[in-house]
Amino acid sequence: MSSDPWGRVDETGTVYVRTADGEQVVGSWQAGSPDEALAYFERKYEGLVVEIGLLEKRVKTTDLSSKDAQTAIGHLREQVDAHHAVGDLDALRKRLDALVELVEARREERKAQRARQSDEARQAKEALVAEAEELAQSDQWRAAGERLRSLVDTWKGLPRLDRKSDDELWHRFSHARSAFSKRRKQHFAQLDAQREEARRAKERLVAEAESLSGSTDWGPTAARYRELMSEWKAAGRAQREHEDDLWNRFRGAQDVFFAARSSVFAERDAEQAENLKLKEELAGEAEKLLPITDLKAARAAFRAINERWEAIGHVPRDARPKVEGRMHAVERAMQEAEEAEWRRTNPEARARAAGLTGQLQAAVDKLKGQIEQARAQGNTAKAEKLERELEGRQALLDQALKGLQEFGG
Repeated sequence: MSSDPWGRVDETGTVYVRTADGEQVVGSWQAGSPDEALAYFERKYEGLVVEIGLLEKRVKTTDLSSKDAQTAIGHLREQVDAHHAVGDLDALRKRLDALVELVEARREERKAQRARQSDEARQAKEALVAEAEELAQSDQWRAAGERLRSLVDTWKGLPRLDRKSDDELWHRFSHARSAFSKRRKQHFAQLDAQREEARRAKERLVAEAESLSGSTDWGPTAARYRELMSEWKAAGRAQREHEDDLWNRFRGAQDVFFAARSSVFAERDAEQAENLKLKEELAGEAEKLLPITDLKAARAAFRAINERWEAIGHVPRDARPKVEGRMHAVERAMQEAEEAEWRRTNPEARARAAGLTGQLQAAVDKLKGQIEQARAQGNTAKAEKLERELEGRQALLDQALKGLQEFGG
């Protein structure tokens, strides 16, 4: 008979293992010595020790599921309980019991972790839903749209909840996205309609602007172009693909008109500036006739100067009063000289002066009436011309009255 601390072999070849419940039959050995029998079953024990150690390591260091771990433990426990090995089987049972407790603890830990993750996922999804519902009311179409797409990607990366909770939250999330998409679609549809209306309005403005581009009615046409510009601004923007082309056509038509107007005005201004220069020279010639010593020669010279004056065209409006006033001053001096000569040489001066005075007074009164009528009709140019004529007649009248006073003296 052979034995060791944990087992023995009796004389019949039966192998026993010692346990807390007493000896248990391991098996029968007939093929060799008792020591060989014990060694064989001791190796079986060592095999169990290795398998239990490996399972302990897997449970502690991997994500082996509780179910698979319990199955493996149960398989090893069956082998230990079968008593087909010689060794400290009670120690193995204790290790398996400890492993069961570890697996259960890990299962509870994972359950708690899953609960935490589920709670975190719920909070994250509720936050996504709340943000999506807020974004659904936004008018920042581009930014809100991009953010909603980002929220969808975030949602896909979160764990699923229980079906009921997950479906409810997803329904709210999806509804918010749909509401935003519907509002955005309505907005851009309305915007497209407004831009189409703006396009049609601007087409009409362009057509009119182009029709006016060849006009030479400078004042009214320029005024109408200003009105068209105001209408253009009020019409709003057309679609991007039309706006630039319409504007280029509209602006181009204006440019044609205003370039032509500027050219004509520049030519007119240059001509009037040259006319002013010529008239200033003539006014200077006339002024050299003063003081009058030879009335007949002065009268002939002034008449010649005046003919050349009348042949010259318009001068700039703001320079007209000054240059014409110089000529009128010479003309008045000529008239005064004539009046003085007339009074000095005509024996019937008094009678003629009286008759002339009456005629001049009538003429002055008539001119005053014509001036008032011209101004009432808004004919400023005619009124100014009549006023210059009135100045001459008034000067004659003043001279005639002075002559009468002299004759009366």
